[in-house]
Order: sequence, then C-alpha cells, then structure tokens
Amino acid sequence: MPTSLRDNLTSSYFSAAQKLYSQNARRRIIAYVESYDDIAFWRALFEEFETDKLYFQVMLPSSTSLAKGKKMVLMNTLNTDELGSSLIACVDSDYDFLLQGATSTSRKINNNKYIFQTYAYAIENHQCFADSLHQICVQATLNDRVLIDFKLFMQEYSQIIYPLFLWNVWFYRQHDTNTFPMNEFNNLTRLRNVNLYHLESCLQNVQKNVRGKLRELELKYATIVESVKALNPNLENLGLTPRTTYLYIQGHHLMDNVVMKLLVPVCTVLRREREDEIKKLAEHEEQYRNELTSYQNSQMNVELMLRKNNSFRSLFLNKWLREDIKAFLDNAERNHNDNESI
Repeated sequence: MPTSLRDNLTSSYFSAAQKLYSQNARRRIIAYVESYDDIAFWRALFEEFETDKLYFQVMLPSSTSLAKGKKMVLMNTLNTDELGSSLIACVDSDYDFLLQGATSTSRKINNNKYIFQTYAYAIENHQCFADSLHQICVQATLNDRVLIDFKLFMQEYSQIIYPLFLWNVWFYRQHDTNTFPMNEFNNLTRLRNVNLYHLESCLQNVQKNVRGKLRELELKYATIVESVKALNPNLENLGLTPRTTYLYIQGHHLMDNVVMKLLVPVCTVLRREREDEIKKLAEHEEQYRNELTSYQNSQMNVELMLRKNNSFRSLFLNKWLREDIKAFLDNAERNHNDNESI
C-alpha cells in the first residue's frame, strides 16, 4: 500500500476514533418520560440544547420492567441523589399545573426544578396547536387550500367551554373529582355532527350543552359561584384565558373528539378536490390512472401526521418549557465550573 494512502487511512481512523471518544466523553443526562409515545416529543425538544459537552438520553422510567406512566417517573426520580445532576423527569402536566399545589403531586411537580412539565394538559395539546393544523392537512393531502380558519375556530370553541372548565378546575382544586368529573366535561364539550359548511352548528351544540350544565351548577352550588369566578385572574397568570382553554383540557379528548373531528372531513374534501383536478387535467385514461395512483401513494394518514406534529415551537407553553430547560442547563454549567475551580 502506498505510504500516502496508508497515512490517509490512519489519519481517518484516528479522526473517527477521536469523534467516537468525544461522543462517549460527553456528559449524559437521562430524561425519564411516561410512555413510548412521549419519547419523540422530548427528544426533539432536547436536541436544541445538546452540545459537544452534554447530551440527553430519553427513556422509560424502568429498565427492569415494562412499568411506565407518570407515577413511575416520579417514583424513580424523586428518591435518588442523581436527580438534577444526571437525571431529570419529564411529565404531562395533566391538571397539576392548574392545581398549583392543591395536591401533593402538584406540589412536587411545580416546586421541583428538575421535573419538566408540558404546562398544557399533555403532549397532545401541543400537537393540536391551532396555528399548526393547516400544515397537518397539507402534509396529509398535498393540497394547500384553506378550508377553515383553525385558529379562529379553536378560539371560539375555547371561549364557549371556558366558563364550564372553571367549574371543573375548581372542584378538582377541592380534591373533588366526583361532583363534576372530567369525563362529564369531555362529553359535554365534544364536537358532534361536524359540517364544514356550517361549522357554527356544531359550536352551537356545544354551547347549548355548556349553558345547560352551567345553569345546573349555578343553581345547585349557588354559594360557590363567586369562588369559581375568582379563579379567572389566578388561571390567567398560568396562561389560561377564554381563548386558550383548549390547551388545558384533557389531551386525548382534544385530539380525538375535537381536532380530529375537524381534520378528517377537511382532508376528505381536500383529497377529493385534488383527485377531481387530476381527472380534469389528465389527457387520457392511462395518465389519469398513473397520476391518481401516484397521488394516492403520496398521501399520509392525517391522524399519524397529527401525532407526529412538531410545528408548535411558537406556542407560548412550549416556549416556557424551553426556557425551563435552558435555565436548568445554565445552572448545571455554573455548578460544573464551580466544582472544577475548587
């Protein structure tokens, strides 16, 4: 082998080895998450902060069993000295952010700087960020025509359900999950019979349900009406306003019973439009079949696109979360430098 070639190969080998060594030398921070579905969300979030000095490894909370979930994450992190130095917890807020310490779990999550929460009820709420929903339709159908204003619709929907949501949160803050449970709230606020050309009708149906339940609650619990209304300024400080309510309701309910109820008919219309266009523009039957097959093979399942959505960086709750991570890393860097100087 010529000397120059051998030297080049040797140099390449040592360069690769050095890179491998550098990768291994980086400080690892383990991030425990609740489930398989959460891994992609947190991995995408942490990638922004990885450097040549540290990286994150996102994993389920147990390496010895299939146990997972929020309780498992908290149990496996709160009782270890590694929390904060090389281990963090990443969980859905559920109602714990809104409860603001009303329960022991809420106190743990809101007061521990090494536990990172979604602030929204769950990851699904980030994925259902109204500003990103048109892009989901484009990705699923390859048709960029705007059929509905998702942002305006979700604001109107939020304004309708907001006063009833206050009651739901109020009872949960009193440790009462039975008087007005979440599943009843969800049933009252789900979208039914969605007609894209008369969207006001499905909103009117929700409004009718909300008003009926509000009358019932206000009559039966007249003595606490003012206490419920008093939640307004407190929750507003947490980002919950009449226009943002959808971000704080149960994530699965939002995705399955509200957002998907819109996306499916929208994508159906957009696909039909594209197929009609292909039929109109095709010069002969063979071209039509080939073009139609190509288009159909290029489509994506809209629910899959929604669950893979990561176009929510401009969501204020996501910004809060990224600020928390940056503060944690800045503090960790200061502690590391202080230890080295000793």
